[in-house]
Amino acid sequence: MEAGYELISSSIWVHLAGIFILIGIIIFNYYTVHTQENFFLMAKRLKKLTPYYHSINFIIAYTGAVLAGFTHDMNPTVILMIPTSLFLMITEIKRYKKMRVIQTTQLQLQEEFKLFAKKIYTMQLIALVAVYMISKLF
Repeated sequence: MEAGYELISSSIWVHLAGIFILIGIIIFNYYTVHTQENFFLMAKRLKKLTPYYHSINFIIAYTGAVLAGFTHDMNPTVILMIPTSLFLMITEIKRYKKMRVIQTTQLQLQEEFKLFAKKIYTMQLIALVAVYMISKLF
């Protein structure tokens, strides 16, 4: 039984650390979009962080599944975390796909993308914080 408690303890730690790292990445990306004037430097920075974003999101989803499976706990909060993880993944893919096709001469699209990216990051941050708060309340 001791090994089971170690698994739960380490999974919880990795799960929570992943959530805070993902929040940090989202805040950093929002800051980059907000402050970087050169679109292509901004896009390069965001492109570098995209694999980390998805990896951390996967780690959060995986450790959450391990915890839910090990404890046999599929409460509404756990069920809410599944679409939240999918929402984060899908919105980040949409953001990346929109960003990668914008060219140097498309200044209007560059500005539209910046607004789009800010909205995406704001929604992602709200979703993460809301689910985290709900999990602490219930």
